[in-house]
Amino acid sequence: MSLEIRIAASDDAFAACNVLRRSIAECCVLDHKNDPAILGAWLGNKTPQMVASWFESPTNHSLVAVLDGEIVGVSLLTGAGKLALCYLLPEARRHGAGKAMLAKMEETACNWGVKALQLHSTATGEEFFASQGYIRAGHVRSPYGVDTVFFWKQLDSGGDDVPAEAGAAAKPRKRFCNCNSA
Repeated sequence: MSLEIRIAASDDAFAACNVLRRSIAECCVLDHKNDPAILGAWLGNKTPQMVASWFESPTNHSLVAVLDGEIVGVSLLTGAGKLALCYLLPEARRHGAGKAMLAKMEETACNWGVKALQLHSTATGEEFFASQGYIRAGHVRSPYGVDTVFFWKQLDSGGDDVPAEAGAAAKPRKRFCNCNSA
């Protein structure tokens, strides 16, 4: 098996869209519970044209995982430091493609100066992100009606910047004060 993680091109949009749609429909049943309304809303913007526009956006960094010549994974990092996509074909799970894409995204985020990466995980992906060092920091309802888990991970060694969305459930911020107590 030959695994390659590379930057996504607009020509990859059709295959990447297939990855997104199959992963959501087949792997995320815990989340959508086969509810046609939720599934329809979730898949509504997963078209080749929309995926191509995400790949072409200068504020996004998109990757595909290619296993033996076939696109089996897709991930997208926004300029704001949010991992917006990280999906695999059902048959590609547990072969290292997810870890490899995530590691490349973390490297890119560090290169951009992002101090903490954040994401909203499905119930299906929750244990994967926790196993990769991401910290659970509450639940967020998605626009398409699925409860997601908000995760974040410190990327730099500085350490005190916690994403605002993480709130009190995450690491407390240090307070600095220049006033005198006398």
